[in-house]
Amino acid sequence: MNKRDIILLIEKDEWMMNALRAAHSLNLPDWWIGAGFVRSKIWDYLHGYKKRTPLPDIDCIYFDAGDFTENEMKSDTTKAEKDYEKALGKLFPSVKWSVTNQARMHIFHDRPPYKSSEEALSGWVETATCIGVKLENGKIILSAPHGVKDLVNLILRPTPNYIGSEWFDRRMKEKKWIKKWFKLKIVV
Repeated sequence: MNKRDIILLIEKDEWMMNALRAAHSLNLPDWWIGAGFVRSKIWDYLHGYKKRTPLPDIDCIYFDAGDFTENEMKSDTTKAEKDYEKALGKLFPSVKWSVTNQARMHIFHDRPPYKSSEEALSGWVETATCIGVKLENGKIILSAPHGVKDLVNLILRPTPNYIGSEWFDRRMKEKKWIKKWFKLKIVV
């Protein structure tokens, strides 16, 4: 399985395509839908699951250094992010949306300021989670800064920023992914 195979799986999934169309309609700058939206689809497919594993939310990220105030910089969420979540909830109400502007997320990850959503995406905790998709000119674009090898080989591995970090161990315990997808392997 490669990037093209992942794109084809998503193209055949009307629910996923409708979510992508909803996000695309907001015209957010440098936007992606990432993490479990793609990761869970692949893991479900590779486990032979016929029914979608429920998502707690859909993570939609974007990059806009000008849509939050100085007071909002360190807030859990901003007015703009809440407004986008409401809009997406109306367009695609079957799941909760989590919208975050990556132009301020470096503060929460103790990193230098990100230059783009893709750069932020590359620093998420697990390599298999560092994946995003979006629509451009009606076509799915896939970003996988660490490649898709770990994702398609069912490997949970920390990204370089999280090697030896308690974050990775904590997420493995909290997420309980191994109970949902029994073929997963943790590699540190």
